Amino acid sequence: MDPGRLGPVPLARDESSSLPLAAGGEGGERREKGGQKLQGGNRGGVLAALEGWERQGSLRATMSEAFDCAKCSESLYGRKYIQTDNGPYCVPCYDNTFANTCAECQQLIGHDSRELFYEDRHFHEGCFRCCRCQRSLADEPFTCQDSELLCNDCYCSAFSSQCSACGETVMPGSRKLEYGGQTWHEHCFLCSGCEQPLGSRSFVPDKGAHYCVPCYENKFAPRCARCSKTLTQGGVTYRDQPWHRECLVCTGCQTPLAGQQFTSRDDDPYCVACFGELFAPKCSSCKRPITGLGGGKYVSFEDRHWHHSCFSCARCSTSLVGQGFVPDGDQVLCQGCSQAGP
Repeated sequence: MDPGRLGPVPLARDESSSLPLAAGGEGGERREKGGQKLQGGNRGGVLAALEGWERQGSLRATMSEAFDCAKCSESLYGRKYIQTDNGPYCVPCYDNTFANTCAECQQLIGHDSRELFYEDRHFHEGCFRCCRCQRSLADEPFTCQDSELLCNDCYCSAFSSQCSACGETVMPGSRKLEYGGQTWHEHCFLCSGCEQPLGSRSFVPDKGAHYCVPCYENKFAPRCARCSKTLTQGGVTYRDQPWHRECLVCTGCQTPLAGQQFTSRDDDPYCVACFGELFAPKCSSCKRPITGLGGGKYVSFEDRHWHHSCFSCARCSTSLVGQGFVPDGDQVLCQGCSQAGP
């Protein structure tokens, strides 16, 4: 070898290394992980070993020409180095200057390590793990919960609800129903009667069971004493039985009786007018019905009846209620008029 020249130096590079040989090499990648962006790969840069400039052309390098690290100023002849815009760096200086710190182990992520990052945190590939089961998340969907990285299984176990019907996890994003602090898969929330999915239909809870409206009415709702159909709302009670308001009508004239004064005969309801016309005795004086409703009082003598207001002397009109009287044919007289003669 000519002592004035530096001969070719064997390439000081590990051929098994995954380091790129040009800035922005093929090591970079982007993945979508459970809706999160995950990026990984070796940082760009040029890693090379000085083999002498003879391979680049006809130029010759001499020992007098400086080729030093931009950081520590040590010679890079025969050593690995990484080329940057600010000049070449030896590997230790490059790592100390540019390498990111792993958020998990707090160690530098060297140039020859695969680096993954999520949001503003960087990780060694081996440190990017589920914080609970330690499963690698490098190629798995994951979720970040309160700054902790979780695989889907651990997230579901810790934070997802359990279906009250089948006991399985209700996965995030799946259709579910919630009621009374409980959760169901949509297809598990069934009517306890017909066992059909309730979905968004109205339902009635009863002692831990849930019924669609038709099933609940058929099973539990009271039935009208007249039409035998279920009462879903409102209604009135007559003789300790439920009735639809529209079903409680006068047996005589079919007038609705809900909220009105009425009476009955042989268990059939009648309005006051129909009952008086059909069944009440007639006043011997005014000939109108004596119903006795509304606190009305009447007087009876033999087979005749009078309203209190109508029971008076036929001659002088003096009230005979509580007084002695003398019958005179179809009339009643006070004692004075009776003694006075015709």
